[in-house]
Order: sequence, then C-alpha cells, then structure tokens
Amino acid sequence: PKNDQAAESATRTFTDSAGRTVEVPAKIDRIAPAGHTATQVLLTMAPEKMVTLSQELSDDQAKYLGESYAELPVTGAAFGAKGDLNKEAVAASGTQILIDTGELKDNIAEDLDTLQEQLGIPVVMIETTMDTYADAYEMLGELLGMEERGRELSEYCKSAYEETTSVVEGIPDDERVRVAYLLGDKGTNTIAKNSYQGQVVDLVANNVADLGKVSGSGSGTEVSLEQVSLWDPELILFQEGSIYDTVGSDPAWADLSAVKSGNYYEVPGAPWCWLNNPPTVNQVLGMQWLPRLLYPEQYDNDLYKTVAGYFKTFYGYDLSESEFNEIAANAQPKA
Repeated sequence: PKNDQAAESATRTFTDSAGRTVEVPAKIDRIAPAGHTATQVLLTMAPEKMVTLSQELSDDQAKYLGESYAELPVTGAAFGAKGDLNKEAVAASGTQILIDTGELKDNIAEDLDTLQEQLGIPVVMIETTMDTYADAYEMLGELLGMEERGRELSEYCKSAYEETTSVVEGIPDDERVRVAYLLGDKGTNTIAKNSYQGQVVDLVANNVADLGKVSGSGSGTEVSLEQVSLWDPELILFQEGSIYDTVGSDPAWADLSAVKSGNYYEVPGAPWCWLNNPPTVNQVLGMQWLPRLLYPEQYDNDLYKTVAGYFKTFYGYDLSESEFNEIAANAQPKA
C-alpha cells in the first residue's frame, strides 16, 4: 500500500555528537554498527534492530547476549587500526543507518561525511565516554524511537557514575590505591594513565603508569619488568589472557609487593573485558566492580548483586551466582 511506502520514505533530521545534522528515516528498524564499540552499545540498546555486527561474537558473548545475534553478518569496522569496513556487505544488509560510537577524534565530522557519501545511507556518531554514557543512551532512544529503553539505560549509567564518583571523592588522592593494569603474554604491556582505554582505572585509583603521551590502542604500551618493579604498584590487575595464572610462581616477579602479598587480580572478560577492549559501556560495569575490589570497606559486600543487576539491565540476562563466581573467580577481594 501507498501509505507504507510513504512511511518508509519519511525522514527527519537528527543532530549527532559530532554536531552534524543528518537526515535520517522517521522510523528506524534496521541498524548497523560502524565499529566494535558500536556493536557492543547497540547490542545493549536495540539488538532486535541489528542487521550486522562489526566482529564475530565469542561463545560467551552469544551466551549472555543471545545466540541468534551471533548469526548476523560480520562487516568489520570503519575506523580504527584496521579500518576494514566491508561497504558492499553493509549495503547488502539493507540497513537504514550506520551508527558509530566512541571517542570524538579530530576530523571525525569529515570522516563521517565521507563514509556517508560512499555508503549512500545516513551515518551518525554518538559520543560515549565515562561521563557521557547516560547522554548517549538518551540520544539513541531519540534516534531509534525507543525513548523508554534509552531512559532506563541512561538512568542506570548516571546512577552508577554518581555512586562511584561520590565514593572516590571521599578518598584523599594519596590514599587511593596505586594500581598497574597489565596485559600481554609477558604481562609487560600496560594501559597507561590518561589513555582512552584506562578511564575506569583513572577514575578510581592512582594508575602508576604515568607515561606522558600514550597509546590509545587496546594492546596498551610496552614497558619492561624493571619499570613495573620501579613503580612497585600496591595492586596489579591482569587482563584475561595475560600471566595471572603463572605470575605467582615466576621468580622474576617474586619481589613485587603486589605479587608477594597476593594482591593481584584478573579482570573479568565476559561478555567483554570489564575495563576496556573496547572501552565502551562495559566500563559501566567496570566502574562499579573496580572500586568494590579496591575499597571494599566503602561498600556493603554486594558485588554479585551489582553485577547481576548490570547483566539484567543491559543484556536481559539472569546471571546466577555460580555463573558470577565463574566469570569473577579471580576478581573478588581476597580474604
């Protein structure tokens, strides 16, 4: 019928985080992510509207987010190190819009305009940083005609951020835990202070890796074991896939205070790393977990309840206590 066609072709304007005014469909039912942070954000906001993913879902991710989404075509990322977006596959997916999220880099507006011309469909950017997740979900609610869902996620992000900042503001700077966040197969890559990947650590702790100009990449900055020894952090966080399992019996690490006292932990990685990789709304979970690990005396021991609340709100998944203990086995305060 004619009316359906009219509805399908009706448009409105939307102003994105890069300040661009974009003509978008009035009713949006098919969306595609421009990259890995957008995949994660859209899977929490509107998975049923997604027609592509930027990268394959792991078994863990499919378990918590829904097996059916694991079947979607994978189209790569428009920006970032690889910049391997498969434009033909995006076009073939029938998506009405390409949505990018993340950091507002220099020249982002021109890059998005160029991409939009190449694809012939609207491309919008929604900024997502530690203190703007709430705004991002409000904007997505408006864009996708899902105001209620947007508000639910927005309010969760806002209260999580406010809870964390108010706890940390009550801890004098010199009493905040000195933390190293290490990764890589030797444990000698670090997520440095003031990097886009390190926002959670910077918010709640003193990141010992103060390196000046730093890498924004998820693989961090390479340092030496000597350097880590000089910093001698009070507490070490190892990313999954690093040396958490072996560091306790490695003589090269034996003199570090954190290793000697067993004050080292593994950052949970399900469904994504809780701190970064990619640094997006998984950080809302990280900003609730990490201070509970570092400052347990500031909280009623509610880590399971908090994590289960996040899984329920963001993924619609009822996380059991045994699943929680499996995911966070090495991430809870040691007695």
